[in-house]
Amino acid sequence: MIRTDTHYIGRPVRSLQTMLRTLSYVYPFLPRVTPDGIFGERTLEAVMLLQREFFPPVTGRVDQGTWDAITALYRQAERRLSAPLPVTTGPGDESVHLNSAQSMFRGLGIVLDGVEPGAVNGRHDGPTTRNLQWLQRAGGRPETGRLDPESQHTLEQLYRIFVTHAQSPWLTRPELLGGS
Repeated sequence: MIRTDTHYIGRPVRSLQTMLRTLSYVYPFLPRVTPDGIFGERTLEAVMLLQREFFPPVTGRVDQGTWDAITALYRQAERRLSAPLPVTTGPGDESVHLNSAQSMFRGLGIVLDGVEPGAVNGRHDGPTTRNLQWLQRAGGRPETGRLDPESQHTLEQLYRIFVTHAQSPWLTRPELLGGS
């Protein structure tokens, strides 16, 4: 980390700012910090507010104890923010949450057999119902065709494995692993 006049810059600052930004979604009293790598006024304000609320004294400095405390809060926030939404939809329903499910099914349809192409329209239509039944059948669950938290979680995991991670250069460029 480099100190320039009254500011610190560098990757640890960007990491701190990323954690602070995530924490601002859980703790609305925190300012929404932009991870720019510069320890400026907004970052200082966020650190001081966290210190005031969770681990006094308020110094504005990020020593090892403060870093560890922010990291622990960040990990809790990540778990909380990544929990499946308590949403359930069925045929005929409309919900903004269906857009993400339908988008994930579109991506999975490219790489997995059995996923039906469908529109991303926020409506629990026929293709959405059938894709959810396919997902539930594959998971050994009752084929309700409803989007429930467990189905949403399973869908997110499949998407992460077969679409997100499949875009990794390690998987798409085998020469990086020493293969040809």
